[in-house]
Amino acid sequence: MPRAAHSSRRNPRDAGQHTSTADRTSDSARPGARFGRDRRLTEAQAFSRVFDRARRSRDHCFTVLYRPNGQRAARLGLAIAKKNCRRAVARNRLKRIIRESFRRQQAALRGLDIVVMNKPGAENRRNAELFESLAAHWARLAADPASAPD
Repeated sequence: MPRAAHSSRRNPRDAGQHTSTADRTSDSARPGARFGRDRRLTEAQAFSRVFDRARRSRDHCFTVLYRPNGQRAARLGLAIAKKNCRRAVARNRLKRIIRESFRRQQAALRGLDIVVMNKPGAENRRNAELFESLAAHWARLAADPASAPD
């Protein structure tokens, strides 16, 4: 007997239910709303540049370091310390929330290199609290005259 007859799971491609990325209408499909590699700080030199002479925004959940980058796009780097958040699941959750919040606000943060660091206890906060904290940081960064793009 064929194997598919025994399986209770259905493959969406077999049923003609497969949707391509062009068919999706979410805000992630909009140009500029993605979080691609060009929007990330990927090299140690880029992180060092931000850490060397950064401006700072702090609250009970995060410390955000930022510096103008001379480009049109904002770039994000994450420094989520194991010392402040022991469990990998919790660190990964913080990273997902930070990336999603940044992705939504990146147009307002043009021309900045940003590094977000967690503080102790951030992993115990609700998602809504973390998003509110990040929204306040993004507003501070966007309002800072020193962060205006060249």
